[in-house]
Amino acid sequence: MKSSAKNISLTSLDDLFSTEEERSKDVVGSIVNIPLSQLHDFPNHPFKVRDDEKMQETVESVKAYGVLVPAIVRQRPDGEYEIVAGHRRKRASELAGLNELPAIVRDLDDDAATIIMVDSNLQRESILPSERAQAYKMKLEAIKRQGERRDLTSPQVAAKFRADDEVAKAAGVSGDTVRRFIRLTELQPELQEMVDSGKMAMTPAVELSYLKPEEQALLLETIESEQATPSLSQAQRIKKLSQSGDLNEDSILGIMSEQKKPELSSNITLSGDKLKKYFPKSYTPAQIENTIFKLLDSWLRKRQREESR
Repeated sequence: MKSSAKNISLTSLDDLFSTEEERSKDVVGSIVNIPLSQLHDFPNHPFKVRDDEKMQETVESVKAYGVLVPAIVRQRPDGEYEIVAGHRRKRASELAGLNELPAIVRDLDDDAATIIMVDSNLQRESILPSERAQAYKMKLEAIKRQGERRDLTSPQVAAKFRADDEVAKAAGVSGDTVRRFIRLTELQPELQEMVDSGKMAMTPAVELSYLKPEEQALLLETIESEQATPSLSQAQRIKKLSQSGDLNEDSILGIMSEQKKPELSSNITLSGDKLKKYFPKSYTPAQIENTIFKLLDSWLRKRQREESR
């Protein structure tokens, strides 16, 4: 009997995963139902699974229709499975009272699994800065390792490249944005939490990431005592003192206790004569005020998005 091996076609990595989230007909036959008890989180998974309003919506969908998009998993040495993409689906299934999760089992090495795990989560709307930072770092390190392996086997293919720029291109951001986010992983967890909660802006946090751990600990004590976080200017000066070896408890306190610039007066008057050219004559003062605040909210959200990049 003639071998039929010549008729076997291997799917490329791009084709294999480009439609995982769309449940392609080509892979339906590979879907298996795996007991939730045999599914384990990806090691150091950077994305938190929250029981929030969006999770409740997912739970209701799972109750009504089941899990429509299978997870991606890989088998562990003990015969159970590690989730590559689908941690929220697993949690929703648990909350919906299901015992199994439909999944596609793939044979993936650590680096390929890491890249898929990151890419499958980065498109979510609500990602904390610390989550994005850790995800970028994990993918960057995986791509670097893959590049090193290519260098060993194919010197002629080993064109120099910036792995962080490759991460940036896939995420649709600049290389500088990726590098700034990755700097956040050098912050102490308490400082990362301040960035996540909005208590400290991204730009000063990046500057502070260059401080030694013991210097960050001193800064945290000062932040707590002064009940204030550093501005960009203060963070830059703290970083400069650290680099010169002159940063200590007294110098941090001296910078952090400086007189802040006076805040804007709470009573700001906008002249009606100046405003009327921007609004229809029929607008009441209440309508004008409401429109102004809507525009300011939009402007603030745009600034926050730009700052997080």
